Amino acid sequence: MASFKEINIPQKPPMVMVDRIVEINDMTTVTAFLIRADNVFVDNGLFREPGLIENIAQSAAAGMEARSGEAGEEPKSGYIGAVRDLKISSLPKAGDEITTTITVTHQVFNAIVVSGQIRLNSEVIAECELRIFIGNR
Repeated sequence: MASFKEINIPQKPPMVMVDRIVEINDMTTVTAFLIRADNVFVDNGLFREPGLIENIAQSAAAGMEARSGEAGEEPKSGYIGAVRDLKISSLPKAGDEITTTITVTHQVFNAIVVSGQIRLNSEVIAECELRIFIGNR
């Protein structure tokens, strides 16, 4: 697996939910994200459910852009078409760093299905399947 430091996603602050790509290969991407207290999805010190889903989606986008080799170009827009089998066992706190593993399970034209798992330390705290549709630039 290659290691990357920078990400290339269409989201801009304050909506960025991925700090860096940790590992990547043909079908899998691992990202890291330090949850800051001023994050838009932090409420009462906890990173809430919409932030977890957005982190999975942005991790998928970061991996797709890194694999595409389109450095220097604007990233493609993606749209969540469906969230399936969402399981959240606990919510991380501000100050925690989460790692997210994305595995591409299917891709047909501009539709991509990924499974995502978020870990805090070594414990899986959230997982789901996302159906993502990639739009034009």
